[in-house]
Amino acid sequence: MHAHGGPDAFGVPRWDFSTNANACGPCPVALAAVQAADARRYPDPVYTDLRSALAAFHHVAVERIVFAASASEFITRLSAAVALAGGRRVWLPALAYGDYGRAARAWHLQAVATPETADLLWLCEPASPMGGAEAWAREVAGQGGVVVLDRAYEPLRLSGACSLGADALDRVWQLWSPNKALGMTGVRGAYAIAPLQGQPLAQTLAVMAPSWPLGAHAVAMLTAWVQADVRQWLADSREQLAVWKRAQIALLENAGWRCLPSDANYFCARAPQNVDEVLDVARLRAKGIKLRETTSLGLPQHWRLSVQPPDAQAALSAALTTQQENSP
Repeated sequence: MHAHGGPDAFGVPRWDFSTNANACGPCPVALAAVQAADARRYPDPVYTDLRSALAAFHHVAVERIVFAASASEFITRLSAAVALAGGRRVWLPALAYGDYGRAARAWHLQAVATPETADLLWLCEPASPMGGAEAWAREVAGQGGVVVLDRAYEPLRLSGACSLGADALDRVWQLWSPNKALGMTGVRGAYAIAPLQGQPLAQTLAVMAPSWPLGAHAVAMLTAWVQADVRQWLADSREQLAVWKRAQIALLENAGWRCLPSDANYFCARAPQNVDEVLDVARLRAKGIKLRETTSLGLPQHWRLSVQPPDAQAALSAALTTQQENSP
């Protein structure tokens, strides 16, 4: 079973620290656009207007825009394309989203330790689960294989800057999935920007795509994504998230947790040893609180917590205090 944050068999957590969606969301303008989408009809199968809007927003040629049903779908389709073209090796960050490795294994791509030997290479900034820069980003971006920079959390960056400059970005695939930034993870839809020399692979990916990878609701979300009022809402939400993040880190550190540095709207933390041994995740979940343990992301004995508003932080603090008081 794939490990993910968010709703589970027990329903929607009231206080959800397990998913990295923007806790200020959903974005009102984007939500209204999705609610008004015409679900009675197919979208334009080549997404002419949306493709033009995204290309203009990113200042790239329209043929560089490649649509995907979701970031995970793109990860799988790109891995398949590389394997079918004769690729045999993949390079993965030591700590990374599990779908990179799962897609590689599904297509029998062998993981290698050195990027220069890989046919497909994955980067993510801000990285998950740590929320910072990729240590090897510049070196990996200069390799000869297919290099992908997953930018799912770039719109939720609260500090720092991307490791890659404009020239390097033009040499890699950029994968964008705005639903997290808009606080609308239930709406699936993503796109990639092909590198300047990536047209042959972009055409292959288009041929491999299902008909209408984006439904009407995804088109509405992505169309809203580039609008000025949505961009302003996102900028305002980053300011609010930064305030909440400082408070959340202080709360955990005062409780003895060790919080690791992060540039994003989430961070990793380790509970104090006495709590680590008795941290009752099931009991927390029963109280409506869900955390994300990071073993599946390559970081055992830590928890990734998204930044949440004060009421959620208060609930977490009360639950952790109760557990500490009841520990043997």
